[in-house]
Amino acid sequence: MRDARLGISTAALHHNLRRVREAAPYSRVMAMVKADAYGHGARIVAETLASADGFGVAILEEALALRAAGIRQPITVLEGVFTPAEMFEAVRQNLTLVIHQEEQVALLEQCKLSGPVNVWLKLDTGMHRLGLAPETAVSAFRRIRSARITGELGLLTHFACADQLESPMTEKQLARFRAVQQVLTRNGELTLPESMANSAGILAWPATHGTWVRPGIMLYGSSPFPDQTAESLGLRPVMTLTSKLIAVRPLKKGEPVGYGASWVADRDTRIGVVGIGYGDGYPRHAPHGTPVLIEGRRVPLVGRVSMDMLTVDLGSVPAQVGDTCVLWGEGLPADEVATRAGTISYELFCKVTARVRREIW
Repeated sequence: MRDARLGISTAALHHNLRRVREAAPYSRVMAMVKADAYGHGARIVAETLASADGFGVAILEEALALRAAGIRQPITVLEGVFTPAEMFEAVRQNLTLVIHQEEQVALLEQCKLSGPVNVWLKLDTGMHRLGLAPETAVSAFRRIRSARITGELGLLTHFACADQLESPMTEKQLARFRAVQQVLTRNGELTLPESMANSAGILAWPATHGTWVRPGIMLYGSSPFPDQTAESLGLRPVMTLTSKLIAVRPLKKGEPVGYGASWVADRDTRIGVVGIGYGDGYPRHAPHGTPVLIEGRRVPLVGRVSMDMLTVDLGSVPAQVGDTCVLWGEGLPADEVATRAGTISYELFCKVTARVRREIW
């Protein structure tokens, strides 16, 4: 009866990938499927998006899981590898590696590999998280290029503020990236790909598209911008989280609901109990008023979210036990729920737990 479900729309995935290609028609697409495809299921997403030019993951284990599932497209490991054993396995599985620090350059030079490895050299152009500083990148590039085991080699960076359209940061990062390119090109060394644009870059910064784009959140139907909806960007929600009403009960004016009695009815009303909670991945800190969709009608969350249940104020909505409740997805944007809860849709997607039944639509 509780019936908490996570529906994944393959049609929406196809639609969103087409939207990527419309926005960046001259670039190859590295579809980001890290963190289990943002909670959507990496194998399912990779199989569905077989027409993508490649996939991106964060760590080696994610890449190996895709290979074990039969995914044969190019896979890039964004954090790279850190030991000789990992390097050997990456080569054996034909993975592309990002190199973002001196230790990884040295590792590549030291390993006696059986075959070539494709490499992205990551520049730190302003994110200051991972990447080689521009002043050390040229020498690192030459060392990597001179390693006999290096296959294809390209340049990659990541934007810190591409979702902030008024920020000058993206143009500054692009300029730093181009400056390194110019040095390498002047010496006749740079003939291979570049990759810069995430979802925000794809949609708002065409100068950053380059050879490869790396769509993430837009593939899953959410907006990368705080002030633009996914619908306005032509995106469709891939994930829909639903459950059922498991109880409906009257509540008198002045009576509280839930732990801490944090919400008190200001009138006689009806309370609906939805069979889902933070144990399923719904955000515990979602405040009163966060919308829930019951049989197509919006009702507000009231009271604290519990581990297994949450409560809504039904008022005069003619709801009954067994009615379907949409927590986010089709008909109720995850971005809206995330904003109410003080977070982002990425976190909502990634936190849905294993006890929620998955369905592929």
